[in-house]
Amino acid sequence: MAQQVLSRPLVTAKWLSEAVRAGRVGTSLRVLDASWYPPQDRNARQEFKERHIPGASFFDIEECRDQSSPYDFMLPSESHFADYVGRLGVSNDTHVVVYDGDELGTFYAPRAWWMFRAFGHKQVSVLNGGFKNWVKEGHPVTAEVSQPTPAVFKARLNSALLKTFEEMMHNVGTLQFQVVDSRPEGRFRGTELDQGLESGHIPGAVNIPFSSFLTESGHEKSIEEIQQIFREKKVDLSKPLTATCRKGVTACHIALAAYLCGKRDVAVYDGSWSEWFHRAPPRYKVSELKRNKA
Repeated sequence: MAQQVLSRPLVTAKWLSEAVRAGRVGTSLRVLDASWYPPQDRNARQEFKERHIPGASFFDIEECRDQSSPYDFMLPSESHFADYVGRLGVSNDTHVVVYDGDELGTFYAPRAWWMFRAFGHKQVSVLNGGFKNWVKEGHPVTAEVSQPTPAVFKARLNSALLKTFEEMMHNVGTLQFQVVDSRPEGRFRGTELDQGLESGHIPGAVNIPFSSFLTESGHEKSIEEIQQIFREKKVDLSKPLTATCRKGVTACHIALAAYLCGKRDVAVYDGSWSEWFHRAPPRYKVSELKRNKA
């Protein structure tokens, strides 16, 4: 039980609200808004300026990524990540709480959670229910943008939490690890376009849409419910597991859900379908649409 308290993959709005009211947000506790939306839909940074959790800083996933990559949101270098989060006042001793403002409750926050873990930071939590439920429960918001004191963060990439294209290709033949795809069923099956791309999935992958792990209110389901979801899909949490999606974002929901069940070593295929579609040979792209046409 003590270990579960220490790792705290989730914190409640009540817990964080008490921390905010007690003035604990600072060098030992940093709150980060990791919202991102399609530019034509919403402006995450502008919404943050207008309303956010007191003491929070904006974690810009557009800035904290490998900007030389042709694929969206790929992990930055160790030095890039360390410099970026250091400027947000995060040190290696800081407890980081991430949230986003998505209408589902949580969308991008698990990606930020996984990024911190991938760079060796264990004290990171997702706000259960997100900003949507923070507001719904009547907790304080502000338009005041705080200026955190810069800190020194030393990043060390944990390659066990990351899979490359080459490793995914090798796994198709060897089946060394299970693969779970978190996209909606139609995109996984190949029956609907995936943000402009032809869709489909990696051979051998199992589909568990990330929203399966969320309640209607936008909170994480109970550990028992999450375990049942994995069991129904015949995913064995005692064996190696890698998560994938469209661009390495909702795959992190799989990693978080498994972590809640005690499995802390789920890897994420960072390039996900964006990379796989462009690099894998046609026979390695499973699509019902193509089979139907044939």
